[in-house]
Amino acid sequence: MKALRLNAWKSDPELTEVAEPKPGPGQVVVRIGGAGACHSDLHLMREFDTGTMPWNPPFTLGHENAGWVHALGGGVRGPEIGQPVAVFGPWGCGTCARCLAGADAYCENLAAAPAGGMGGGGLGLDGGMAEYLLVPAVRHLVPLPDGLEPVTAAPLTDAALTPYHAVRRSWPKLTPDATAVVIGIGGLGHLAVQILKATTAARVVAVDSRAAALGLAERGGADHTVQAGEGAAEEIREFTGGRGADVILDCVGNDETLALGVAAARILGDLTIIGLGGGTLPMSFFGQPYELSVQTTLWGTRPELLEVLDLASRGLVRTALTTFPLEQAMTAYRRLESGELTGRAVVVPGAG
Repeated sequence: MKALRLNAWKSDPELTEVAEPKPGPGQVVVRIGGAGACHSDLHLMREFDTGTMPWNPPFTLGHENAGWVHALGGGVRGPEIGQPVAVFGPWGCGTCARCLAGADAYCENLAAAPAGGMGGGGLGLDGGMAEYLLVPAVRHLVPLPDGLEPVTAAPLTDAALTPYHAVRRSWPKLTPDATAVVIGIGGLGHLAVQILKATTAARVVAVDSRAAALGLAERGGADHTVQAGEGAAEEIREFTGGRGADVILDCVGNDETLALGVAAARILGDLTIIGLGGGTLPMSFFGQPYELSVQTTLWGTRPELLEVLDLASRGLVRTALTTFPLEQAMTAYRRLESGELTGRAVVVPGAG
């Protein structure tokens, strides 16, 4: 079968012929119906080096995956051949307290995790940018609700799950009189806007430098849009009557967006860093609003993925997506890297 493989750090992946995976005991093979192209894959290609992660190339890319159960290994009970499923992306040890709670991204026994720590399919192990994906344990499969197709579900496993996790942890501050700000209306940001509107009564402000992205945010329900750059923080404060935003989700994470987050935040607010933009945030007693909570977040939990898929099945969260056949996967990444794409790119093996 064909697979898009990253063979070395700081290189473009290559479409390669590899053997079709066979499931061992407890394992499942999924026939891929969609694999999302994530901006974090570009970090793997352009920035990471030996020692950055506990694992190294070569491996097949694609950590946002959905498809149909194709083959079952010995002892597997539950899924049926042909059943549509989403793949929960982070693969932990399965036995520590975090994994038992469905939070494999925060596995505390990394040495026993399939990829050797902080990984999964497409992150140290072979991912879904291929015709078939080997999933090491049936617990990583989530049945798709009726009416939700794999090509639509694939990006939800990260691009929606990650901001959903961030929004969910700030629910107590997202009261009807609150304001939430989403910085960066890309693959994650346009879904963050919809998740905020679907699960809270807070007003939502979207910030981006691209007119097309702000238009996408408006269609997703944003109450107000702000052009990134000088004056953005002041405009947000004016919109909030001078108080600032109660919750800010930074889907970019560079120096400029982090500084904007602090400048626009309300006392006792939340600033959650989602994007891997490489920025840093100076901290001092008077350098940010009092009791501003600043946190990073990584992916989400398996129970939260069930909730995300339910929202999508009811039409409350819709991914703006562009599909590409596997043979054009690098075209998808190049368009993502150049900023040409609006929303999410999904690679569909066998399409075209």
